Amino acid sequence: MFVGTASDVGKSVITAGFCRIFKQDGFTPAPFKAQNMSLNSYATPDGLEIGRAQAVQAEAAGVPAHTDMNPVLLKPTNDRNAQLVLHGKPAGNQSAWEYFMEDDKRQLFEEVKGAFNRLSARFQPIVMEGAGSISELNLRAKDITNMRIALHANAAVYLIADIDRGGIFGSVYGTLALLPPEEKALIKGIIINKFRGDIRLFEGGRTLLESLTGVPVTGVLPYFHDIHIEEEDAVSLSLKQKRFVAGHINIAIVLLRHMSNFTDFNALEKDERVNIFYTDNPAEIAAADIIILPGSKNTIADLLAIRNNGTAAAITEAHKRNKVVIGICGGYQMMGTEVADPHGVEGRTGSIPGLGILPVRTVLTLEKITQQRQFRYRHLPEVNEGYEIHMGDTVTEVASPLNTFPDGTTDGYFLHERCWGTYLHGILDNSTVVNDLLVQCGKPTVAKEFNYRAFKEEQYNKLAAHIREHLDIPAVYKALALQ
Repeated sequence: MFVGTASDVGKSVITAGFCRIFKQDGFTPAPFKAQNMSLNSYATPDGLEIGRAQAVQAEAAGVPAHTDMNPVLLKPTNDRNAQLVLHGKPAGNQSAWEYFMEDDKRQLFEEVKGAFNRLSARFQPIVMEGAGSISELNLRAKDITNMRIALHANAAVYLIADIDRGGIFGSVYGTLALLPPEEKALIKGIIINKFRGDIRLFEGGRTLLESLTGVPVTGVLPYFHDIHIEEEDAVSLSLKQKRFVAGHINIAIVLLRHMSNFTDFNALEKDERVNIFYTDNPAEIAAADIIILPGSKNTIADLLAIRNNGTAAAITEAHKRNKVVIGICGGYQMMGTEVADPHGVEGRTGSIPGLGILPVRTVLTLEKITQQRQFRYRHLPEVNEGYEIHMGDTVTEVASPLNTFPDGTTDGYFLHERCWGTYLHGILDNSTVVNDLLVQCGKPTVAKEFNYRAFKEEQYNKLAAHIREHLDIPAVYKALALQ
């Protein structure tokens, strides 16, 4: 199990790396995270929902994603409330107080243990990931994600600390000092992550840490820029906020407060023909060649927000000037004439006018659609792949579908070559779609085939090699054998 001194120290990526290492070494690993909080989710092959990080880790392990890998998923709908997804299905909305404080999570922990037990009967080893910090004393009795499940699994636990943010000695020493003896006994090593510079300069620090804590330092991982693993959540978007670049096809992703599934744009970011930037600045949106409205966990709140900050007006004006404007999932809903919420799915019941770009109307529903899809885009013959995760039914008086499924059913609305909407996440992972989209900009471009699946395989292998080079892998195997 990989746990942290804090959030965003690299747990998800290192877990993915070890999934690949164990796969390479002939084992049948599978990832596990008891509870995830993320707007970045994924539809499993059996049509259920888990956190995207566990889907990435399953891909690194070479196994199909399954809800037992992430039995509890919290998807924030606003600052205080979140949708609870249990075993891949919505189980209602709760406030943070209701979820974390009203009981000791005994029943939920039983569900989590059941998922772990089923998974561990099918795979070996289970590569577990913790959440946030393991030393949150006020939540210890209610924790179902960190050391409580580590004790149940009798896991060999590795503590990850991010040296790039500073305070490495205090964070590691303090975290371990706050653990009760039975939990500290599970800690087999410390991993120092995101080191910049000459690692030899930290040799003295490594010795000091081991002396202070009594726990060996399993290794020091250098900061890397050339290995591309999908991020768990939108924390990384602040690093991606580039701006307009002359000579490229500039693509503005509208920055929404409740933006979901931003991994829809990972493949596009690797395309040297384009420059992607995330923005809610009306002037930057107006300058872009392509404007994409992404998914949202709270479509109505985000629609109100972009109206208030001038972004909505910039989008509709760009559409009138024949710029390319497309929407995915919640962004597709926003592009219509109305979004209605009669059941209070996102909060208060009511409705709000959409941007009026597409002649479609959306009613938010209680039932969530989660499924993987194969589809044909427009009139083109190639079979593409994507997935749906949404709670909404979008209708129109005159059908003009964008995509067609093998059973003859359809998705989305095609207004014209420069304007469409779809419910399909991952649609831009397909070269067929991207090449067609870029042609519409009126700028010279050459069609390009990009095998995103092969690219990701290469990245998992590079990550595994990076970890093998800098961590004591034999010590990890020895610790596993002793558990």
